[in-house]
Amino acid sequence: MKREIDGAYDFHGQTILITGGSGLLGAEMARALFACGANVIILGRNLQAAESLVENLNAGAGDHQAFAVQADVLNKDELKIALDTCIEKFGHLDGLINAAGGNHPAATTSTDQSFFDLSEDGIRSVFDVNILGTLFPCQVIGEHMAKRQQGIILNISSMSAFRPLTRIPVYSAAKAGVSSFTQWLAVHMAQEYSPNIRVNAIAPGFFISAQNRALLIDAETGQFTKRGQDILNQTPMGRFGEPHELVGATLWLLSPASAFVTGVVIPVDGGFSACSGI
Repeated sequence: MKREIDGAYDFHGQTILITGGSGLLGAEMARALFACGANVIILGRNLQAAESLVENLNAGAGDHQAFAVQADVLNKDELKIALDTCIEKFGHLDGLINAAGGNHPAATTSTDQSFFDLSEDGIRSVFDVNILGTLFPCQVIGEHMAKRQQGIILNISSMSAFRPLTRIPVYSAAKAGVSSFTQWLAVHMAQEYSPNIRVNAIAPGFFISAQNRALLIDAETGQFTKRGQDILNQTPMGRFGEPHELVGATLWLLSPASAFVTGVVIPVDGGFSACSGI
């Protein structure tokens, strides 16, 4: 039994592509998968950032490799070229993690910007990067998996998809769309192509990143802002998550240990989604 469990998390011989892989959470997933023996492909618009992470990973490489490829997740032609490049190098892809995403100040309400003032450009940019930035890679790389009749897709939803947060209506709606699309695609791929193609998502709770640091921590005092403290008060574990704490769910959903799991969205949130506040 122990040998089977250990083998489930041995990713040698597998190749996994991560969009947005040079970001805080994507990079942590890349490090974990590489440590488990996977070939890891970092895809992003910023090739320099991707290559920097790849260089760091390959510094300790054995018989597997990290590789950087440039593409915009909103450009299907670029994604197809990137896929061809990856297949030429590694032969096939076994997994896809859609870690590209994010919010935009122009789609965020504040005392100076009401919901009615949110700009079209800001709204479209958030929907595009989260919804289309997940859907397009699933089309391009999912077709490759459909032809092989196997593969695993892991999308990144958000706690705001479970419980919409104040100030970020567009991001909350977009991530709710990612959750719904994950369930739809899981059924579609299993029924139309192969039950050996699985599609799941994780919904991170609150992790401090460059994008949200100013909202959660006061730059002058170093103390939590009111919003940061409100989140902690609603989180039973009483703290923010650490990027490495996404690794367990990531490896499980990409491994044979979850072979009968598809169409689920797993919260990794310190209990936030379970807490009523009372």
